[in-house]
Amino acid sequence: MLGLLIAIIVVAWVARFVLKKYPAQPVLFTAGIVMMVLTLVFGLGEILPAKQSTGSPWLDIIQSISLAFSSRAAKLGMIIMLIGGFSKYMDSIGASTALVRIAIKPLKKLGHPYMVLALTSVLGNFLAMFISSASGFGLLLMVTMYPVLVRLGVSRIAACAVIATTSAPGWGPAGADNIFAAELIGMEIVPYFMQYQVPVGLCTIAALAISHFFVQKHLDVKNPDEMAGKDVSAAVTAEQAKAQEAPAVPSFYALLPMLPLILVLFFGLNENTGIKMDINLATLISIFLTMLIEFLRHRNGLKACKDIGAFWNGMGLQMATVVTLVVAAETFSKGLISLGAIDTLITSAQNAGFGGIGMMFVFVAIIIAATLITGSGNATFFAFVPLAPKVAALSGIAPVLLVLPMNFVSNLARSLSPIAAVMIVVAGAAGLSPMDLAKRTFIPVAVATVVNIAVTLILFF
Repeated sequence: MLGLLIAIIVVAWVARFVLKKYPAQPVLFTAGIVMMVLTLVFGLGEILPAKQSTGSPWLDIIQSISLAFSSRAAKLGMIIMLIGGFSKYMDSIGASTALVRIAIKPLKKLGHPYMVLALTSVLGNFLAMFISSASGFGLLLMVTMYPVLVRLGVSRIAACAVIATTSAPGWGPAGADNIFAAELIGMEIVPYFMQYQVPVGLCTIAALAISHFFVQKHLDVKNPDEMAGKDVSAAVTAEQAKAQEAPAVPSFYALLPMLPLILVLFFGLNENTGIKMDINLATLISIFLTMLIEFLRHRNGLKACKDIGAFWNGMGLQMATVVTLVVAAETFSKGLISLGAIDTLITSAQNAGFGGIGMMFVFVAIIIAATLITGSGNATFFAFVPLAPKVAALSGIAPVLLVLPMNFVSNLARSLSPIAAVMIVVAGAAGLSPMDLAKRTFIPVAVATVVNIAVTLILFF
């Protein structure tokens, strides 16, 4: 019980500093180290097993961080960096913008405003798989799709609510959180995506779109004052529009961001080819093909070489942000486990009558609360999901029953937090309050969350 009490105090301390906008990595590292030190001080457990120990329990604290860097940076970290670099490269050459502009073109021809609104939600949820930044994608849609929706007769806040939730499901083989989730349950990312994320994700996307259709239409009728301000010429500032400007590119460039997924799925579903295509190989092939296309198009080797610099910068950014966050979160989780807090929590839950499914709801609730407070789905997910395999084993359920809903809910809850970057960016572009926007996203996201968990239980329990 002492370990659980210490854990609660440390978690509250972490939440306090994250709310103060402290970077998540040093806070999580510090919290993990403090918990491991207290584990040794109070004799609550060990830090590393004998095979991995340095011989000194105090040095084992630092050794655990070293081992985490070694294991995560080598495989998971490389996947994250390659995909992040590729996404940055696609942004720099205008391919991501081309994809969005071509994809939304058919929607502009439809006349029913709320049908277009719902279809925007569906289309956005699919396009988000190929654009890594939720806030960047949101701003791009504010430039391209927001004026269309408002001119059709949708209120500004309804249009923003849909745009703010386009990255809400957070599915796809390119997401760092999804890659980490697959690794935790012992799978490659593509089988995890196809077998688990796709069936649950499709139902989640449908629930989100249908909810937006009825909820936004009802609230627009109920609150006619929010329909005011149909002139959208100033809704997105010149500076914001300029930030999303991209080079004029041929239409086929819209296919380039999808190349890694196309290659992985094609060879994965056609095993008779004899070629094993993982996400790393597919991403590298896509980069080389894109660089060749850029060279042939511009006939300028120097430009092609300079443009690929966006890929290297993107890789470095992922290392500095996502990979370090994964290791920091693992250190935090290691501290919780070493204190015995998780064992105590599970024992208490079992004594209270909670089974494995009860623990799933407990962890989903923790993820939602922490994401609302911090505004970051990734930081919350990476902090708590490493505990899932241990909790699942002790609770007698398959790890995917914990990992999958935590994976989805950490992204869904982000669209409920008024301090999340995507909410601030989208609301700011339309001159709205992030808190008002969160009220508009609440019901659709809540419905999508309930459907997500229900489908997970129906299909995989």
